[in-house]
Amino acid sequence: MPRFAAIDCGTNSLRLLIVDADGQETKEVLRTMEIVRLGQSVDATGQLDPEAIERTRVVLARFVELMKQEKVVDARMVATSATRDASNRDVFFRMTASLLSEIKPGLVAEVISGDEEARLSFIGAVADLTDEPGPLCVIDLGGGSTEFVVGDAHGEILGAHSAQMGCVRLTERIMRADPPTATELEIAEEFVAERIAQTELIVPIAQAKTFVGCAGTFTTIAALALGLEAYDPRAIHDAHLRFDALRVLTKQVISLTSAERRANPVVHTGRADVLAGGAMVVNGILDMIERQTGISTIIISEKDILDGIISQLISTHEL
Repeated sequence: MPRFAAIDCGTNSLRLLIVDADGQETKEVLRTMEIVRLGQSVDATGQLDPEAIERTRVVLARFVELMKQEKVVDARMVATSATRDASNRDVFFRMTASLLSEIKPGLVAEVISGDEEARLSFIGAVADLTDEPGPLCVIDLGGGSTEFVVGDAHGEILGAHSAQMGCVRLTERIMRADPPTATELEIAEEFVAERIAQTELIVPIAQAKTFVGCAGTFTTIAALALGLEAYDPRAIHDAHLRFDALRVLTKQVISLTSAERRANPVVHTGRADVLAGGAMVVNGILDMIERQTGISTIIISEKDILDGIISQLISTHEL
Protein backbone atom coordinates (compact mmCIF):
# COMPACT_ATOMS: atom_id res chain seq x y z
CA MET A 1 0.00 0.00 0.00
CA PRO A 2 1.29 3.50 -0.78
CA ARG A 3 2.14 5.71 2.17
CA PHE A 4 1.07 9.36 2.39
CA ALA A 5 1.77 12.20 4.81
CA ALA A 6 0.07 15.43 5.88
CA ILE A 7 1.71 18.29 7.75
CA ASP A 8 -0.23 21.09 9.41
CA CYS A 9 1.70 24.21 10.38
CA GLY A 10 -0.40 26.39 12.64
CA THR A 11 0.27 29.36 14.86
CA ASN A 12 1.31 27.20 17.80
CA SER A 13 2.22 23.71 16.57
CA LEU A 14 3.66 21.67 13.73
CA ARG A 15 1.95 18.31 13.27
CA LEU A 16 2.55 15.25 11.10
CA LEU A 17 0.29 12.37 10.09
CA ILE A 18 1.49 9.38 8.04
CA VAL A 19 -0.96 6.76 6.77
CA ASP A 20 -1.10 3.69 4.57
CA ALA A 21 -3.82 3.98 1.94
CA ASP A 22 -5.91 1.30 0.29
CA GLY A 23 -8.33 3.20 -1.90
CA GLN A 24 -10.04 5.65 0.45
CA GLU A 25 -9.39 3.37 3.43
CA THR A 26 -6.44 4.43 5.58
CA LYS A 27 -4.40 2.97 8.41
CA GLU A 28 -2.56 5.36 10.69
CA VAL A 29 1.18 4.77 10.83
CA LEU A 30 2.34 7.81 12.80
CA ARG A 31 0.79 10.94 14.30
CA THR A 32 3.03 13.40 16.11
CA MET A 33 3.13 17.04 17.17
CA GLU A 34 5.69 19.60 18.32
CA ILE A 35 5.07 23.09 19.70
CA VAL A 36 7.04 25.55 17.53
CA ARG A 37 5.05 28.77 18.15
CA LEU A 38 5.57 29.97 14.57
CA GLY A 39 3.03 32.72 15.21
CA GLN A 40 5.03 34.25 18.06
CA SER A 41 4.47 38.05 17.93
CA VAL A 42 2.89 37.95 14.45
CA ASP A 43 -0.24 39.62 15.81
CA ALA A 44 1.86 42.56 17.06
CA THR A 45 4.56 42.86 14.37
CA GLY A 46 2.93 41.44 11.25
CA GLN A 47 6.06 39.34 10.64
CA LEU A 48 7.31 35.86 11.43
CA ASP A 49 10.07 35.99 14.03
CA PRO A 50 13.39 34.55 12.70
CA GLU A 51 13.76 32.44 15.84
CA ALA A 52 10.26 31.03 15.31
CA ILE A 53 11.11 30.15 11.70
CA GLU A 54 14.27 28.40 12.90
CA ARG A 55 12.33 26.42 15.52
CA THR A 56 9.94 25.35 12.81
CA ARG A 57 12.79 24.45 10.43
CA VAL A 58 14.39 22.16 13.00
CA VAL A 59 11.14 20.26 13.63
CA LEU A 60 10.22 20.11 9.94
CA ALA A 61 13.65 18.65 9.15
CA ARG A 62 12.95 15.95 11.73
CA PHE A 63 9.55 15.28 10.14
CA VAL A 64 11.16 14.99 6.70
CA GLU A 65 13.54 12.35 8.05
CA LEU A 66 10.58 10.44 9.51
CA MET A 67 8.79 10.58 6.15
CA LYS A 68 11.89 9.30 4.37
CA GLN A 69 12.27 6.47 6.89
CA GLU A 70 8.60 5.53 6.41
CA LYS A 71 8.96 5.68 2.58
CA VAL A 72 6.24 8.27 2.07
CA VAL A 73 5.40 8.60 -1.66
CA ASP A 74 3.58 11.93 -1.51
CA ALA A 75 2.81 14.59 1.05
CA ARG A 76 0.99 17.87 1.48
CA MET A 77 1.87 20.60 3.96
CA VAL A 78 -0.54 23.42 4.73
CA ALA A 79 0.18 26.60 6.63
CA THR A 80 -2.66 28.41 8.32
CA SER A 81 -3.26 31.48 10.47
CA ALA A 82 0.29 32.63 11.29
CA THR A 83 1.53 32.63 7.70
CA ARG A 84 -1.65 34.23 6.36
CA ASP A 85 -0.94 37.22 8.61
CA ALA A 86 2.84 37.57 8.02
CA SER A 87 4.43 40.01 5.57
CA ASN A 88 7.68 37.97 5.38
CA ARG A 89 6.05 34.60 4.78
CA ASP A 90 8.16 34.04 1.63
CA VAL A 91 11.17 33.31 3.88
CA PHE A 92 9.17 30.57 5.55
CA PHE A 93 7.99 29.06 2.26
CA ARG A 94 11.51 28.96 0.80
CA MET A 95 12.61 27.05 3.89
CA THR A 96 9.80 24.50 3.49
CA ALA A 97 10.56 24.04 -0.21
CA SER A 98 14.19 23.27 0.57
CA LEU A 99 13.24 20.52 3.01
CA LEU A 100 10.11 19.07 1.40
CA SER A 101 11.82 18.64 -1.98
CA GLU A 102 13.59 15.68 -0.38
CA ILE A 103 10.21 13.93 -0.35
CA LYS A 104 8.99 15.07 -3.77
CA PRO A 105 10.54 17.59 -6.19
CA GLY A 106 8.69 20.90 -6.15
CA LEU A 107 6.84 20.20 -2.92
CA VAL A 108 6.33 23.30 -0.77
CA ALA A 109 4.01 24.35 2.03
CA GLU A 110 0.76 25.93 0.88
CA VAL A 111 -0.94 28.83 2.61
CA ILE A 112 -4.64 28.09 2.69
CA SER A 113 -7.58 30.37 3.31
CA GLY A 114 -9.66 30.22 6.45
CA ASP A 115 -12.53 28.70 4.46
CA GLU A 116 -10.29 25.95 3.08
CA GLU A 117 -8.92 25.31 6.57
CA ALA A 118 -12.48 24.98 7.85
CA ARG A 119 -13.48 22.60 5.03
CA LEU A 120 -10.48 20.31 5.58
CA SER A 121 -11.02 20.33 9.35
CA PHE A 122 -14.65 19.32 8.82
CA ILE A 123 -13.78 16.47 6.47
CA GLY A 124 -11.24 15.10 8.94
CA ALA A 125 -13.24 15.56 12.13
CA VAL A 126 -16.49 13.93 10.99
CA ALA A 127 -14.98 11.00 9.07
CA ASP A 128 -15.92 8.45 11.74
CA LEU A 129 -18.88 10.27 13.33
CA THR A 130 -21.43 9.06 10.78
CA ASP A 131 -23.85 7.86 13.49
CA GLU A 132 -24.22 11.35 14.98
CA PRO A 133 -27.29 13.41 13.97
CA GLY A 134 -26.63 16.12 11.41
CA PRO A 135 -26.03 18.74 10.40
CA LEU A 136 -22.76 18.80 12.33
CA CYS A 137 -20.77 21.85 13.41
CA VAL A 138 -17.01 21.34 13.62
CA ILE A 139 -15.06 23.88 15.64
CA ASP A 140 -11.27 23.84 15.18
CA LEU A 141 -9.74 26.03 17.87
CA GLY A 142 -6.19 26.96 16.88
CA GLY A 143 -3.50 29.37 17.96
CA GLY A 144 -4.40 32.32 15.79
CA SER A 145 -7.85 31.50 14.48
CA THR A 146 -10.88 29.32 15.14
CA GLU A 147 -12.71 27.68 12.27
CA PHE A 148 -16.46 27.08 12.41
CA VAL A 149 -18.04 24.91 9.73
CA VAL A 150 -21.53 23.44 9.51
CA GLY A 151 -22.20 20.58 7.11
CA ASP A 152 -23.64 17.11 6.76
CA ALA A 153 -21.90 13.77 7.18
CA HIS A 154 -21.39 13.52 3.41
CA GLY A 155 -19.25 16.66 3.38
CA GLU A 156 -21.76 19.16 1.98
CA ILE A 157 -20.83 22.48 3.61
CA LEU A 158 -23.72 24.72 4.68
CA GLY A 159 -21.56 27.53 6.03
CA ALA A 160 -18.02 28.22 7.23
CA HIS A 161 -16.08 31.04 8.85
CA SER A 162 -12.55 31.57 10.18
CA ALA A 163 -12.72 33.79 13.27
CA GLN A 164 -9.54 35.65 14.17
CA MET A 165 -9.31 34.39 17.73
CA GLY A 166 -7.18 31.61 19.16
CA CYS A 167 -5.20 30.63 22.23
CA VAL A 168 -1.97 32.37 21.17
CA ARG A 169 -3.68 35.48 19.78
CA LEU A 170 -5.64 36.07 23.00
CA THR A 171 -2.62 35.40 25.19
CA GLU A 172 -0.27 37.75 23.32
CA ARG A 173 -2.80 40.48 22.66
CA ILE A 174 -4.75 40.54 25.94
CA MET A 175 -3.99 37.92 28.61
CA ARG A 176 -0.36 38.76 29.37
CA ALA A 177 -0.40 38.41 33.17
CA ASP A 178 0.16 35.01 34.72
CA PRO A 179 -2.50 34.24 35.77
CA PRO A 180 -4.58 36.77 33.82
CA THR A 181 -6.06 39.70 35.72
CA ALA A 182 -9.78 40.40 36.09
CA THR A 183 -9.46 43.31 33.65
CA GLU A 184 -7.71 41.12 31.08
CA LEU A 185 -10.43 38.50 31.40
CA GLU A 186 -13.13 41.11 30.86
CA ILE A 187 -11.39 42.43 27.73
CA ALA A 188 -10.80 38.89 26.46
CA GLU A 189 -14.45 37.98 26.99
CA GLU A 190 -15.55 41.01 24.95
CA PHE A 191 -12.98 40.18 22.23
CA VAL A 192 -14.30 36.63 21.93
CA ALA A 193 -17.94 37.76 22.02
CA GLU A 194 -17.38 40.16 19.11
CA ARG A 195 -15.91 37.41 16.95
CA ILE A 196 -18.58 34.93 17.98
CA ALA A 197 -21.23 37.47 16.93
CA GLN A 198 -19.59 37.76 13.49
CA THR A 199 -19.58 33.98 13.20
CA GLU A 200 -23.29 33.76 14.02
CA LEU A 201 -24.05 36.11 11.11
CA ILE A 202 -22.15 33.91 8.64
CA VAL A 203 -22.55 30.30 9.78
CA PRO A 204 -25.96 28.60 10.34
CA ILE A 205 -25.11 27.49 13.88
CA ALA A 206 -28.80 27.04 14.79
CA GLN A 207 -29.17 24.29 12.17
CA ALA A 208 -26.55 22.07 13.79
CA LYS A 209 -27.65 19.05 15.80
CA THR A 210 -24.14 17.87 16.80
CA PHE A 211 -21.12 19.95 17.81
CA VAL A 212 -17.56 18.66 17.47
CA GLY A 213 -14.49 20.33 19.01
CA CYS A 214 -11.02 19.52 17.71
CA ALA A 215 -7.35 20.61 18.00
CA GLY A 216 -5.10 21.08 21.03
CA THR A 217 -7.15 23.32 23.32
CA PHE A 218 -10.24 21.11 23.09
CA THR A 219 -8.34 17.83 23.39
CA THR A 220 -6.26 19.05 26.33
CA ILE A 221 -9.32 20.31 28.18
CA ALA A 222 -10.98 16.97 27.45
CA ALA A 223 -8.01 15.13 28.95
CA LEU A 224 -8.38 17.27 32.09
CA ALA A 225 -12.14 16.75 32.19
CA LEU A 226 -11.71 12.98 31.93
CA GLY A 227 -9.18 12.99 34.77
CA LEU A 228 -6.53 11.21 32.71
CA GLU A 229 -3.15 10.55 34.33
CA ALA A 230 -1.45 10.72 30.92
CA TYR A 231 -2.56 12.09 27.56
CA ASP A 232 -4.39 9.27 25.77
CA PRO A 233 -5.87 10.06 22.31
CA ARG A 234 -7.96 6.87 22.37
CA ALA A 235 -9.73 7.96 25.55
CA ILE A 236 -10.19 11.52 24.32
CA HIS A 237 -11.53 10.77 20.84
CA ASP A 238 -15.35 10.71 20.75
CA ALA A 239 -15.63 11.86 24.38
CA HIS A 240 -18.97 13.58 25.05
CA LEU A 241 -18.51 16.48 27.47
CA ARG A 242 -21.26 18.43 29.22
CA PHE A 243 -21.10 22.21 29.29
CA ASP A 244 -21.74 22.58 33.04
CA ALA A 245 -18.68 20.47 33.87
CA LEU A 246 -16.60 22.18 31.18
CA ARG A 247 -17.35 25.63 32.58
CA VAL A 248 -16.13 24.56 36.02
CA LEU A 249 -12.95 23.24 34.43
CA THR A 250 -12.24 26.26 32.22
CA LYS A 251 -12.67 28.56 35.23
CA GLN A 252 -10.04 26.53 37.08
CA VAL A 253 -7.66 26.47 34.08
CA ILE A 254 -7.89 30.25 33.74
CA SER A 255 -7.21 30.82 37.44
CA LEU A 256 -3.95 28.82 37.45
CA THR A 257 -0.47 30.05 36.59
CA SER A 258 1.19 28.57 33.52
CA ALA A 259 3.59 26.69 35.84
CA GLU A 260 0.66 25.10 37.65
CA ARG A 261 -0.93 24.07 34.35
CA ARG A 262 2.41 22.69 33.14
CA ALA A 263 2.63 20.47 36.22
CA ASN A 264 -0.32 18.42 35.00
CA PRO A 265 1.01 15.54 32.87
CA VAL A 266 -1.75 15.84 30.25
CA VAL A 267 -0.84 19.46 29.45
CA HIS A 268 1.93 19.79 26.87
CA THR A 269 4.68 22.06 28.20
CA GLY A 270 4.42 24.27 25.13
CA ARG A 271 0.66 24.71 25.56
CA ALA A 272 0.54 25.60 29.25
CA ASP A 273 1.05 29.35 28.81
CA VAL A 274 -1.72 29.72 26.20
CA LEU A 275 -4.29 27.28 27.57
CA ALA A 276 -6.10 30.01 29.54
CA GLY A 277 -6.55 31.98 26.31
CA GLY A 278 -7.95 28.87 24.68
CA ALA A 279 -10.29 28.31 27.64
CA MET A 280 -11.71 31.81 27.15
CA VAL A 281 -12.52 30.94 23.53
CA VAL A 282 -14.12 27.67 24.67
CA ASN A 283 -16.37 29.57 27.08
CA GLY A 284 -17.57 31.86 24.31
CA ILE A 285 -18.25 28.87 22.06
CA LEU A 286 -20.29 27.07 24.73
CA ASP A 287 -22.38 30.20 25.31
CA MET A 288 -23.03 30.50 21.57
CA ILE A 289 -24.10 26.87 21.20
CA GLU A 290 -26.54 27.04 24.11
CA ARG A 291 -27.95 30.37 22.96
CA GLN A 292 -28.47 29.19 19.40
CA THR A 293 -29.57 25.59 19.93
CA GLY A 294 -30.09 24.69 23.59
CA ILE A 295 -27.61 21.84 23.15
CA SER A 296 -25.34 21.35 26.17
CA THR A 297 -22.90 18.62 25.04
CA ILE A 298 -19.90 18.71 22.71
CA ILE A 299 -18.04 15.77 21.17
CA ILE A 300 -14.23 15.91 21.15
CA SER A 301 -12.40 14.62 18.08
CA GLU A 302 -8.73 13.70 17.85
CA LYS A 303 -9.13 13.80 14.09
CA ASP A 304 -8.94 17.15 12.36
CA ILE A 305 -7.38 19.02 9.45
CA LEU A 306 -4.56 16.45 9.10
CA ASP A 307 -7.10 13.74 8.32
CA GLY A 308 -8.87 16.07 5.88
CA ILE A 309 -5.57 16.81 4.10
CA ILE A 310 -4.86 13.08 3.80
CA SER A 311 -8.32 12.45 2.34
CA GLN A 312 -7.85 15.13 -0.29
CA LEU A 313 -4.30 14.02 -1.08
CA ILE A 314 -5.33 10.41 -1.64
CA SER A 315 -8.14 11.53 -3.95
CA THR A 316 -5.53 12.96 -6.33
CA HIS A 317 -3.94 9.52 -6.80
CA GLU A 318 -5.31 6.52 -8.65
CA LEU A 319 -5.16 3.75 -6.07
